[in-house]
Amino acid sequence: MISPDKGIGKWIEDRLPIFEFAKHSLVDYPTPRNLNYWWNFGSLAGITLVIMIVTGIVLAMQYTPHVDYAFDSVERVMRDVNYGWLLRYLHMNGATMFFIVVYIHIFRGLYYGSYKSPRELLWWLGVVILLLMMATAFMGYVLPWGQMSFWATTVITNLFSAVPLVGESIVTWLWGGFAVGNPTLNRFYALHYLLPFVIVGVVILHIWALHTVKSNNPLGIDMKGPQDSIPFHPYYTAKDYFGLGVFLIAYMAIVFFAPNFFGEPDNYIPANPMATPPHIVPEWYFLPYYAILRAIPDKLGGVIAMFGSLLILFVLPWLDRSKVRSARFRPIYKQFFWLFLVDCIVLGWVGANPPEGKFVLIGQVATAYYFSHFLIILPLLGLVEKTKPLPESIAAAVTTTGPPKD
Repeated sequence: MISPDKGIGKWIEDRLPIFEFAKHSLVDYPTPRNLNYWWNFGSLAGITLVIMIVTGIVLAMQYTPHVDYAFDSVERVMRDVNYGWLLRYLHMNGATMFFIVVYIHIFRGLYYGSYKSPRELLWWLGVVILLLMMATAFMGYVLPWGQMSFWATTVITNLFSAVPLVGESIVTWLWGGFAVGNPTLNRFYALHYLLPFVIVGVVILHIWALHTVKSNNPLGIDMKGPQDSIPFHPYYTAKDYFGLGVFLIAYMAIVFFAPNFFGEPDNYIPANPMATPPHIVPEWYFLPYYAILRAIPDKLGGVIAMFGSLLILFVLPWLDRSKVRSARFRPIYKQFFWLFLVDCIVLGWVGANPPEGKFVLIGQVATAYYFSHFLIILPLLGLVEKTKPLPESIAAAVTTTGPPKD
């Protein structure tokens, strides 16, 4: 069925071997035989991206990118467009689900060492996808043109003014003038529509790189032969379908029963440049970086630290000098990994609260630990940590008692 030998399918295959390509990439692709459910989140991210693009295109048909009409056009989608409320809630909460699965995907890569050789470029492309997601989500947050949309845009874009010499020019270019207004909304709308297709392009490169160097696995050792692998279909397609079912149950539970759980009440008030909200906060997936920004007293220093917290991921493959990938065989690294995860959660909590009292000190300590994890702890562990012995092969591990459990 996949490789037609007659009819129109054979005619197409002789001129464009798309069926053979699909068979090689989606059916016969050799996959480590020991992948667990943490490997589901890559495919879930791709499915969520498709949902976001489809709902976004339909919503764009009803949205008016003008400061006088944007808020009302969103309300019209919610009240007058057939199933507009469903499309908007799918899109709005889809961003939350997208970041959840991508963050889990990233932390899984950190735990199992998926950033190490020969997967450095694969990791880089993943970080680029994360940066593009953040840019797309930020610009999308502006479009409802509510109070939080307007003031979050004003605060975040003003950060670029800290850049020496060219900062003010960058801000003016982003705004399209000397204040956040209609040119800003139009630019952000155009870029919010464009960037998801750029993400699709990088995702294709990401998958291409993955199929070139092959998937990592919980043991962190390379496949040594056919005995270590199984075809992607039907084994992992069945596993992915089950994961998709669980994911959709959680996704739809939010959409139908708590659609505004992750939203800000102030964003249901039309944007007013003359009234500042009491506490300006970004969406939850930006909160750790917002906390890092506020932890540095100097404005330029805060901007450098915020962007540095993301850009440091590009050099991670060379900061972690251990020859062993998986935390299963790195007892000390495993403890520091969980400390790092807790630290990121603490940063998110600090970012959600006003920068005053105890939150200032906690944010500064958590920020210091964040950078220490990458710049001090990982390089030292690569030199002093005594790792557990690795199994001879994937097949040897999964057909015997196997490695220690996590």
